[in-house]
Amino acid sequence: MKTPCSTDALPYVEVPVGAANAAMQRRVIVATALGNALEIFDFTVYSFFAALIGKLFFPVDGRHGSLLLSFATFGVGFVIRPIGGIVLGAYADRRGRKAAMMPTILLMALGTAIIGLTPTYAQIGLAAPLLILGARLLQGFSAGGEVGVSTTFLMESAAPGTRGYLVSWQMASQGASALAGALCGFVLTHTLSVDSLESWGWRVPVPISKPRVVC
Repeated sequence: MKTPCSTDALPYVEVPVGAANAAMQRRVIVATALGNALEIFDFTVYSFFAALIGKLFFPVDGRHGSLLLSFATFGVGFVIRPIGGIVLGAYADRRGRKAAMMPTILLMALGTAIIGLTPTYAQIGLAAPLLILGARLLQGFSAGGEVGVSTTFLMESAAPGTRGYLVSWQMASQGASALAGALCGFVLTHTLSVDSLESWGWRVPVPISKPRVVC
């Protein structure tokens, strides 16, 4: 006679549990990879339009001054990333991985919105480059925390024998989003006139990068 705890009863339980685990892992992959991909998309779009952003927000004398200031502002996002990784990583240890992913999403969305909605230097003066600088700091802080938290979340959500597969989606999503960001910039620059691109075209990727998913 078989008991509910007998070994023979286990196969009848493993099938639905395995299916549930597979469904959960798919949700984790989609949520984490999409959120991570959209954050890298934001970075790529800025780098693609760095020359134009320099012209609109950092007008200075000299042939390359605006471009250098634009790239310096872009680089600030990488300088702040280690701090974001430490702060948000510690927060994730205290509050959990999902709880730590939400601030990274909100901060990146805020930074991207500021870049996409800030009037140019010709319209509001010095406030324009300061807002862009602040937005890049938010983006860099967010991205620094997101990479570690999302990687850990993927690893801890993996079933035995699938950790490498799940964590690989973190890097795969980064590469795919960088390609998507470059493709978006390429399409805009080759389909819009110079005036249209400068006035509104470069802001088009902003709403694309807004949707986020957290499982």
